[in-house]
This record gives sequence, C-alpha cells and structure tokens, in this order.
Amino acid sequence: MRYSPEALTAFVEAADAGSFSAAARKLRKSQSTVSTAIANLEVDLGVTLFDRQSRHPVLTPAGQRVLSHVQAILAASERLDELAVRLSTQPETRLTFVLSDTYQPTHHEALLRRFEQRYPDIEFECQIAEDQDVIELLQSGRAHIGMVEAQASYPPDIGAARLPEQTDMSIFCSREHPLAKMESLQPEQLHTFRELCLQPYSRREMPRAQGQVWSAPSYLMLLEMAEQGFGWATLPHWLVKQFGHDKLMTLPLRGWPKKISVDAVWSKNNQPGPAGSWFIDQLIDPPETDDDLLP
Repeated sequence: MRYSPEALTAFVEAADAGSFSAAARKLRKSQSTVSTAIANLEVDLGVTLFDRQSRHPVLTPAGQRVLSHVQAILAASERLDELAVRLSTQPETRLTFVLSDTYQPTHHEALLRRFEQRYPDIEFECQIAEDQDVIELLQSGRAHIGMVEAQASYPPDIGAARLPEQTDMSIFCSREHPLAKMESLQPEQLHTFRELCLQPYSRREMPRAQGQVWSAPSYLMLLEMAEQGFGWATLPHWLVKQFGHDKLMTLPLRGWPKKISVDAVWSKNNQPGPAGSWFIDQLIDPPETDDDLLP
C-alpha cells in the first residue's frame, strides 16, 4: 500500500510537537487538514496512532512503533531528494547563508573565494543570526543554509551536520567593571551583577537568570554592551579578539573557557540546490589548503 507523504509528514510533526494544532502551524496548514491526514493514515494502517482522550494527543504503543518506521521512510525520501539536487546541473540563482558568531571563521574567506570562482553568477546574501532565529529563517524559506551552536535535537524538517571546528567561549567583562577587580572570583558572585544574555527575536521570554538581565539578539551587541560596562557576558573568544578593542577581560572561573560545537543546518522541505549543497560540503569538510580554488 502507498501512503500519502503528506500524511506521513503530518504524523511525524504531530508526534514531535505534541499537538495537531502546533503541527498545523509548522506545516502552514489548517488543523482540520492535519487531523484528517492522520486519521486517514490510521485507517490505511488499521491502527490507532494517537490517544485523543487527554487534552493533547499522546502516541499509543502502536504509534510509537510506527513512528520509527515513518521517520526512516521520510529520511530515505530526503536522501533521494538530496541526491536528485546534487545530480542537477542547473544551480540556483540565489543563495542565502545565515552566519552565527559562534563560528570561528578560520576558513570563511577562503570558502567565499572558492564559491565565487565556482558559481560567479549566483546572487549571494549573508545574514547574522543566532539560535532559534536561524531555524525560523530556514523554515520560512527566507534562508537556505545556516549555522547554529550545536543543539541536542532539531525539528523534523531541519537537517544538520556537525562542523569540524569548535569555538572557545568565556565569560567577559570590562576591565573597569567591579568584577574585574575581584580576587578568587566564585560563580555565585556573578549573580550580584547584571548579566548580558543572548535573546533571539523568536524567543518570547527573557532568559532565566538569578540576577538582573539585559539582552540583545547578537553576540556583537552583547560585546559592545560589555565594553561599556553594563554587565558581564558569555562571548566567543575570536569575536572579542577581533572586535573587542582590548577593553574586555576574561573572568577566571572554574570550568571556563568552554568548547562549543557548531552545526550547519538547512531545511529538508526546501533543500539547497547544487551550489548550496557544495557550500555545505565545504563547511563540513574544508580543504586542507586554501589553494583548492577550482572545482
């Protein structure tokens, strides 16, 4: 029996989101459309996938078993779509890349030079965003490829691959800040001073913290606020070194600096074309030398 791809996708999204309405918003469909698709899938399979007696639908034991099989089917379909894109000889006309400041751009300039030589006629757009903002730009179709600090899990419609490089993150403050003058600083002492937190546009609530919080949607803005003495912030080392004007210092705290992994991400529903696929490959496996400028 052939099952509707739309029904399979609706089932996986509903299981991930925990509700039919949330899945409908994600898929940009009506709730009735999602509910009907799942109900039809249940009829086709001859099993009940969700227990609908509580406020939110809960996977039945049969639904849990079916879920892994459906995920495998969709994953195989995505790999086929990706292969078809890679075999295409016609590259896309535009590529939008969302860069995260958690990525230390060791190979970025060389990558752009290789991209320019290989795809000279493609319109290229680069944006800066962090965290959930990157995911939403991909899901909305506004961007094709992004970078984010590695997350434990991603929405079902987002593909991800770990980059080989990691970024050093430390806690910084202005050299004139009271924290800079403290000896044998303890972590709990941080909370007596204002914290400068990353706050993506898509996050509706302020970050939870033990003390007063100011926030900004980018690490560069947090760096500038820290330079002006408004508080302490967790920042990428490379960013402070390149843009910090020697006004910041690291705070000597146990467990810091920390290594942060970074992922390349893209939409499975809007697969990058040949140029985007090449771009992702270069991020994941950069050449050993910068002399490799041609295909």
